Amino acid sequence: MTMLILGQVLAFTDDPFRVPPEGAARYEARAAVAVENGVILGHGPVQAMRDAHPNATEVDHGDGLILPGFVDAHVHYPQTAIIASWGKRLIDWLNTYTFPEEARFVDPAYANTIAARYLDLALAHGTTSVASYCTIHPSSVDALFQAAEARGMAVWAGKTCMDRNAPDTLRDTAQSAYDDSRVLLDRWHGRGRARYVITPRFSPTSTPGQLSALGALWAEHPSCLMQTHLSEQTDEVAWVRDLFPDSRDYLDTYEAHGLLGENGVYGHSIHLTPREWDRLAEVGAALVHCPTSNTFIGSGLFDMGLAATHRVGLATDTGGGSNFSMLRTMAAAYEVAQLRGQALHPAQLLWLATEGSARALRAEAEVGTLAPGSAADLVVLDLASTPAIAQRSNRAETIWEAVFPTLMMGDDRAVAKVYVAGKAVATQTSG
Repeated sequence: MTMLILGQVLAFTDDPFRVPPEGAARYEARAAVAVENGVILGHGPVQAMRDAHPNATEVDHGDGLILPGFVDAHVHYPQTAIIASWGKRLIDWLNTYTFPEEARFVDPAYANTIAARYLDLALAHGTTSVASYCTIHPSSVDALFQAAEARGMAVWAGKTCMDRNAPDTLRDTAQSAYDDSRVLLDRWHGRGRARYVITPRFSPTSTPGQLSALGALWAEHPSCLMQTHLSEQTDEVAWVRDLFPDSRDYLDTYEAHGLLGENGVYGHSIHLTPREWDRLAEVGAALVHCPTSNTFIGSGLFDMGLAATHRVGLATDTGGGSNFSMLRTMAAAYEVAQLRGQALHPAQLLWLATEGSARALRAEAEVGTLAPGSAADLVVLDLASTPAIAQRSNRAETIWEAVFPTLMMGDDRAVAKVYVAGKAVATQTSG
């Protein structure tokens, strides 16, 4: 059955960091997106789409703005229950909050509960795809992929590997990291919408032997993504320098062990050297900006100027990030850029949360766009969801002026409807 989803439609035609932002998208005030069997057939003016699909059913969202579902390119779903914990920087955050919570995931039932809760929270905020770190427990990976499969969601995830500088209950070994990851990869990668990601947490919690083992696994499965952290805080960078005295820089600790490549996804990437910038661009690796996390735990200010030369995604970084909302994350990205003297256009913010993040995950053929053949993962935004937003958007003379107040002040109340693979989903959160 073909369905026409009606409303305002905004679709990108180019990268707003590489061309003038106002010309990077196509906006139609009254349009329809045609969907069949979970896939987008096309979009255009309502009457033209009706003529092309005369037997389609229709769902009319009025003035709702139809966009690709948001893509969150870096999260830690096991940290859902400790989000918004007080007063720590990165290393203390890990020891005080993260590691004790992740130890609870030895219980598969607990992992199942949190996985369901996290994905329902993501959907309630308009996020239809995520890339997540799990814990060292293989069952934590199973829990997330099973919950995503039940919801029809495209999810990228992997077992987080650590064999040093972590509690005994959260350490694996070089061999078990390789073995567990390979079994999980074989079980999940390419099953439905699941994609396995090779996942060393970061250099300080992996010995050179473990990094090499995971590099070997990546070489055997180069189509997989590899995700890790890079240069998040200055004290972390100093720690890496002490742990790897022979490395040229932080990035070199990965490259020396086969963990640098075009399918690499490097979270944070704030305190980079010019050599690291150049090397990441040379190999075509992706960077992921986590602005609410970077401000909440005092990491620093990402340089969004890198988006002109690098693939850059956007992420909440749950639970170092302080919310589950990509709208709030876009607002934080705007504010961080302002502190660096960079005023991000609304088109650039929306790009980061949709196609930009999809490109960071090498997934723009499946998610993050309204292109024909893409999955019909959609979010419909109410651009007047609160009185404060409505009174500002009512003065707008362009779509960018109309949407910007929602990007700055919106939250889950602005999410009028979410579709996953063409099916409208309830957005109540799990207990």
